[in-house]
Amino acid sequence: MKNFVFIILVLFLSVSCKKELVKEPAKLIPKEKMIDIIYDLSLLDAIKYQQPLSLDSVESNPKKFIFKKYKVDSLQFAQSNIYYAADYDNYKEMFDEINARLDKEKKIIEKKIKAEEKKAAKAKKIAEAKKAAEAKKKILKESPKDSVKKKIIKKINVDSVKRKKRLHHKGL
Repeated sequence: MKNFVFIILVLFLSVSCKKELVKEPAKLIPKEKMIDIIYDLSLLDAIKYQQPLSLDSVESNPKKFIFKKYKVDSLQFAQSNIYYAADYDNYKEMFDEINARLDKEKKIIEKKIKAEEKKAAKAKKIAEAKKAAEAKKKILKESPKDSVKKKIIKKINVDSVKRKKRLHHKGL
């Protein structure tokens, strides 16, 4: 009799543990759509944290926009969120997938930023080189052109003429 009560107790506990803690809502949002909604809401929260004034200029509520985008209402989202949160392992998998998507997007954006920084640095170098070349041209334009060389050439010419005259006078 004790064994029979023990077996019934074990069966009762195992059946009661399998019982869902939260009933499935009538308008349950599909898991993939729920992941997309939470992803967008995560991006929204990140924007609020990084640039709080950027969302102040928006006239409507950004969360309402996201719900409208996925054609759900806030009550449907809340009920579905509670339902998925009741199963910890499944909910954790959802958030792991969201984090993986966020990390992937972060890496893509970081690559784009690095490429833009390299492009800007290269453009800056080119601009500096052009500026230096223009400054050099300006300096060359302002300085007298070959004035030293002309004087030397003139002296040589004058000396050679004088020399010819001397040689000619001496009769050589």
